[in-house]
Amino acid sequence: MKTERRRLTQARIGVLMGGQSSEREVSLRTGAAVHGALCRLGYDAVTVDVGPTLSRDLQEQKIAVAFLALHGPGGEDGSIQGFLETVGIPYTGSGVQASAVGMHKVTTKTVLAAHAIPVPAGMVIKRGERISHAQALRSTKLRWPVVVKPASEGSTIGVTIVKKPAQWNPALSLAHRYDREAMVEAYIPGHEVTVSLLGRENETPVVLPAVEIVAPGGFYDFSAKYEKGKTQYLCPAPLPAAVTKEIGVLALRAFEVLGCAGAARVDFRITPRGRPYVLELNTVPGMTETSLLPMAAVQAGIGYEELTERILESALARMKNKEHAA
Repeated sequence: MKTERRRLTQARIGVLMGGQSSEREVSLRTGAAVHGALCRLGYDAVTVDVGPTLSRDLQEQKIAVAFLALHGPGGEDGSIQGFLETVGIPYTGSGVQASAVGMHKVTTKTVLAAHAIPVPAGMVIKRGERISHAQALRSTKLRWPVVVKPASEGSTIGVTIVKKPAQWNPALSLAHRYDREAMVEAYIPGHEVTVSLLGRENETPVVLPAVEIVAPGGFYDFSAKYEKGKTQYLCPAPLPAAVTKEIGVLALRAFEVLGCAGAARVDFRITPRGRPYVLELNTVPGMTETSLLPMAAVQAGIGYEELTERILESALARMKNKEHAA
């Protein structure tokens, strides 16, 4: 690993952050924290606020490796990954396909369900379709409450827990503000739990301790995620050993089925009887001071700087492929 680390320390690393999605502010915080860790570790790292001049910025700053700290559309959906593939800059995390599938919750559910990974029942309503709550509940065999959310957003943006008919149309309108497809899903009562994974080339990914999220009012929304003190985090999650083992196995299967690399996070709802359902998979987990991935890593004995370096290693395989192709 010393030889591999030397290759990375000799390369200028651009921490790609910001972007234009609704998660821009969170991305800037992730990027700043990552940049600080890389500098403390002795890497030649600079921050790059992703915008229309990205291609020129990468050339002017002589970026050799990209550390992706972008969240939301444009950063997690395969777009930036495809751009970096085209210009030949190795990058951290999952590739184009895994990123695109992971960002689109409908596609994620379809792929996971095909591999017998449990997901909530539901349906998709496209912008412009006029489907009443009665029609939706009848076709999906669901009952109140249901969850309505955009198909391709993160940080619980545009999500509503719909408990009565009067909330139906406003919930759809909110979701369609962010995406042409709105997902309607069964609300799974019980525990909100997340499992982070840390991949390494030619090794089975490490499954980090699960984190249970106890949010005010039971809804882990944007403010509950990013305002300190609003939410209680229990790590490791106080779950029965059998449930902890099961969600670890499911998280690893989801990671491998989608073809993820580097770090990823799988979010679950677990019923009071201990039955888990996968809600989504995050291919660029947050790295802010309140983020769940660093919290789980610390519990496993992996500090923030080591975690950052482990994620950076995921760019090595792409560096090798580039050199081999040359």
